[in-house]
Amino acid sequence: MTFVESYGPWAVIAGASEGVGASLAAAVAREGVNVVLLARRQMVLDEVAATIRDESGVEARAVALDLATPGAMETVADATRDLDVGLLVYCAGADPNYQPFLANPVEVATAMVHRNCTVPVQMCHHFAGPMAARGRGGIIVLSSGAAFVGAPNMVIYGGSKAFDVVFTEALWTELHPQGVDVLSLVLGETDTPALRRLRAERGFVDEPAAPLLGAATVDEVVRDALARLPHGPSWIVGDQVYAGLQMLGGMPRSDAVEVLMKAASATMDHDAGGGDGA
Repeated sequence: MTFVESYGPWAVIAGASEGVGASLAAAVAREGVNVVLLARRQMVLDEVAATIRDESGVEARAVALDLATPGAMETVADATRDLDVGLLVYCAGADPNYQPFLANPVEVATAMVHRNCTVPVQMCHHFAGPMAARGRGGIIVLSSGAAFVGAPNMVIYGGSKAFDVVFTEALWTELHPQGVDVLSLVLGETDTPALRRLRAERGFVDEPAAPLLGAATVDEVVRDALARLPHGPSWIVGDQVYAGLQMLGGMPRSDAVEVLMKAASATMDHDAGGGDGA
C-alpha cells in the first residue's frame, strides 16, 4: 500500500510548531496526507499550516492548545471529530527548563506528567480504536535517551519518557497484529530551535548556520521515523546515542547513574545547554 493508503487521509501531529514536529508534518503532507497541527502558539501554527498547504497541496488545520492542561484531549477530540485519522504523531514533551526537581512548584512537574504521559495515553486510546477497526494506521511517540538512566535536572522528564518507551512498545504488541504500526522513536540530543534556545540561555554561542556537534539533525529524525514506522516497536536515532545507551545498559544501574551525574556536571553546570528534541 502507499503511504496515504496506510496512514491517511488525515494525520494528527502534536508539537508541530517547529523542529521535529513541524518537519514531520511537512514530510507526511508531502506523501499526500492531510494534517492537523497541535501546539500552543496559534500564529506560528498558522504559518506552518500555510506553508504546508502551499508546498504540498493538502489540507492543514492549526489547532492551538496547551497539552499540559486538563482539557487538552477534549479539545483535540472536538477539532478532529469529522476526520478519518490514520496517523498520530506525538512530538510534544521537551523540557525547556532543565532544572532540579525542587527548583519549581510541584505543579510544574505534574503538568509535565500530564503532557508526557496522560495525554499520549488519551490520544492513543482515542485514535487507535478506529485504526484497529479499519486494520490500518500508525502511531509514533517520541521519547528520549533520558528514559533509560536517571540523571540530574531531568527527574520528571526522564521518568515520563521512560513511561513513553514502555507504553509505546507494549501498545505495539497489541496493535501491530491488528494492522496498526506503532513506533517508539528514541532521540538523543537533536539540533532543534528549542535546544538552541536552551543553549543560548546557558551561555553557549553557536553559529546559526553550523550544525551542533554530536547532535542529530531534524532531517535524520524525520527520515528514521517514517522509515521505521512499519517495523516498530522502537528505534534509537543516531549511532552515537545507540552506542552510549548500549554502554550504560551494560553497567550496574548505580554506576550508570554516576556516569550521567558526572556528565551533567561537566557539560551543564557552568553555562552549558542540552537536552534532546523530544
